[in-house]
Amino acid sequence: MTVVVKDPSESATLGVMDSLSSVAQAISECRQCERLVQWREKISLEKRAAFIDDEYWGRGVPGFGDPSAKVMVIGLAPAAHGANRTGRVFTGDRSGDFLFASMHRTGFANQSLARRIDDGLQLSDAYVTAAVRCAPPANKPTPVERDTCRPFIERELSLLTEATVFVALGQFGYQVACSILGVRPRPRFGHGVVVPLEKQESDANKYIICSFHPSQQNTFTGRLTEVMLDDVFIKARELAGLEPF
Repeated sequence: MTVVVKDPSESATLGVMDSLSSVAQAISECRQCERLVQWREKISLEKRAAFIDDEYWGRGVPGFGDPSAKVMVIGLAPAAHGANRTGRVFTGDRSGDFLFASMHRTGFANQSLARRIDDGLQLSDAYVTAAVRCAPPANKPTPVERDTCRPFIERELSLLTEATVFVALGQFGYQVACSILGVRPRPRFGHGVVVPLEKQESDANKYIICSFHPSQQNTFTGRLTEVMLDDVFIKARELAGLEPF
């Protein structure tokens, strides 16, 4: 398996993305997928009652975290009333609560809660992103939408030069991770599965670690427990050469 990452830093439609901040701006301004744009904006107007007084973000959601991250976490897409509302990935919903609580317990986050973009959450040695940047209807992006979003995560990866471990949350995130990292053939997905990546002689060892997605469907049923997700991040620390927490 060979790591192959294209450099999409310049594109006629996306512009120049030469820093994480410029990638974030490009993501927030992107309107390439008509179905997703219509849906994210519709949700922003037809708010959930619990958030009726909130001003929804309603745009593409950038990644978030430490620019020197050794661990990159790849999710599916923003939740309609989570990141599509708050503007920060995995923030403002139950999935994010479960994820960041685990990252706090395992030393990657300074706090366990992620409620608002200005709540003080900071990540250390970790960067959290998503395969698709707009909230999709029924939480199911199309293959075309996935591929249209691909340059964003490719560019993030090329800018996160210290990243050596990629935590894929769910099969969708795993498929995208394998695609951008050039993993062929793709080993079967399973919680806790570790996929070593082939490297050039001068490269550091790199790995993908699979995890069930921290969706309510998985966490409420016990398919994914706190211990199971903590074990993934503990393993990520070990493979990335970070001190135990």
